[in-house]
Amino acid sequence: MPDELISFKEMCARFDTTPRTLRYYEYIELLSPKKDGRARYYRPREIARMTLIQRGRRFGFSLEEIRQWLMIYDEKGTQEQYFVWIALANRQLDELERQHAELVATITDLRSLRDQTQKLLDG
Repeated sequence: MPDELISFKEMCARFDTTPRTLRYYEYIELLSPKKDGRARYYRPREIARMTLIQRGRRFGFSLEEIRQWLMIYDEKGTQEQYFVWIALANRQLDELERQHAELVATITDLRSLRDQTQKLLDG
């Protein structure tokens, strides 16, 4: 195999992911490795897509959102993909900010309850 291809095992190691995850990403058409018999080899395109998939998951996007976003590049090109990305990012930022506010409120409430309980113990 040419140097630009990496094996299934190398792909798992590079992205610290399980074989099951890679097979699933292939099943749902996020990745399309080159096959040689039962062996799978990943081109730079799949490596780049895997980087984007992991980044998208870290940001809280669903696999379906990531799949649709990646399809835009193939169907409509980079500029349209950028427009969609900005809309997705804005929506996700709003959601993350909402979750952050909830966490801050929960932490504040928990600290208050803990402090009140400590005062009861201290008498």
